[in-house]
Amino acid sequence: MLNDMFIGFNSTPPLWSGTQFGVGQFDFPSVDFENFSPKSIPGNIRLGHKMEHVFAQLIEWEGSYEILLQNISIKNGKNTIGEIDFVLSDQKRDSFLHVELTYKFYIIDPSISEPIHRLMGPNRRDMFFTKLEKIKKEQFALVQKEEARQKLLERNVDLENLEQFVCYKAQLFQPYESEKVHIRPLNNACVVGHWLRFKDFEGSAFSSYQFYIPFKQEWVIAPHENVQWSSHFEILMEINLRMIKQNAPMVWMRKSQNEFEKFFVVWW
Repeated sequence: MLNDMFIGFNSTPPLWSGTQFGVGQFDFPSVDFENFSPKSIPGNIRLGHKMEHVFAQLIEWEGSYEILLQNISIKNGKNTIGEIDFVLSDQKRDSFLHVELTYKFYIIDPSISEPIHRLMGPNRRDMFFTKLEKIKKEQFALVQKEEARQKLLERNVDLENLEQFVCYKAQLFQPYESEKVHIRPLNNACVVGHWLRFKDFEGSAFSSYQFYIPFKQEWVIAPHENVQWSSHFEILMEINLRMIKQNAPMVWMRKSQNEFEKFFVVWW
């Protein structure tokens, strides 16, 4: 399972390439997993923090960059004013990179005209545009504050030679049975599944398949055979409870041996 998480992270495409929206995408190096043995990751931390451990181990294994700083809290007195995800030293270019890591699961709402506003979390609370603005106005701006500059200078980071990037990976889910939704300049390769409403999932079109609700740490990986599959009737009861709590679950669907789909069932 642990190794699957690393492979899942590595195979998830960036949400865009190059520079878009005034933000440069970190070009994650190609990783050879032969002989790679992941170190354990704490089980009691949220998925985003798990992804930071994954990022760090893969960067260290690949070898093009040295991690100078990782998850450093910047404080003014006793008050935390922000956090820097990573500062890397590029061994080949003799330069420094400030990288903010984001790994998201977004549904695409085609009823919204602007592609940049179409992406949101399955519970409609986690907006891509809002996160992008936070990165630009808060996380990138943090390194200009004196408290952050002191941390960087302690690690001999040349502030005049510090570039800023995001490693923004995402899995996108478009409406069920819809044609390809336009999201340019975002990366269509990020589309890995669908979303649908509970009333549609109740229909007979799904009754002959088997289902599994993955734990959140399993969201990163591809569906596979080795889980406890349930019938449509059984899973409806579980999903109905999630709907009452306004919690949209990811669902794996087994159509036949080694043929899977994954989607979100939404409550709204």
